[in-house]
Amino acid sequence: MIALPIFLQMTLEYNALEAGLSLAPLSLSMFGVALLAGRKTGNRRPSTIVLTGFALATLGMALIIPIVPRADSGWALFVPLLITGSGLGLLVSQLHNYTLSPIEEERVSEAAGVNSAAGSFGLSFGLAMAGGILLAFLAFDFTNLVNESKVIPPPQQQQISDTLEHDAEVMSNAQLAPLLTEEPQDVQAEILRINKEARDRSLQLALLVPLLASLLGVLNALRMRRLPDPTPSSSTEGLALG
Repeated sequence: MIALPIFLQMTLEYNALEAGLSLAPLSLSMFGVALLAGRKTGNRRPSTIVLTGFALATLGMALIIPIVPRADSGWALFVPLLITGSGLGLLVSQLHNYTLSPIEEERVSEAAGVNSAAGSFGLSFGLAMAGGILLAFLAFDFTNLVNESKVIPPPQQQQISDTLEHDAEVMSNAQLAPLLTEEPQDVQAEILRINKEARDRSLQLALLVPLLASLLGVLNALRMRRLPDPTPSSSTEGLALG
């Protein structure tokens, strides 16, 4: 939710509407699969569905990472986003009931509030981690590439390093180009190349945060399979999509 919009808007230079449409396969597949899985799970164990969901989400995100520096349109993300959304849909269809099933009926509302708060905290923490890692690695990688450059003069290398140390920012080449108009053509081209390379690598690194979280989910789902499934209580029925 932070790395992909930045990729679409800064690398592919999409506007907000185009970026939203490019991410639509994720939300639509998540919604559709959650509805379908919530009604037609049959005799499948919830833990099996959760494991499948985490596995699909992991696969989808793993496919996105190598696409980032190579994609020339949002269509390149269509299949990975579809896979990721399907996995998240399976998770949404099961995790709420699975979490609340063992809770006594009179404490279900309290437990649901705690569950919701934990989910919100996890989302906020994940976004903060991904954003912090993205900007930190962008500044680090950009500085290293600038210092290794044979085109950019040493005084400018130091100036760029000092600027990034205090004000790292993700910028598209279209945004950066007007700031370089006074530089020689070879220096302009070199800085734009470095910006693209550092930006793409920082986005790939930021995408490792949800990938690692999903891998931890796979491990936890394997543990869940070794435990008996909780018996759903009447108080949690119909909350699969909550």
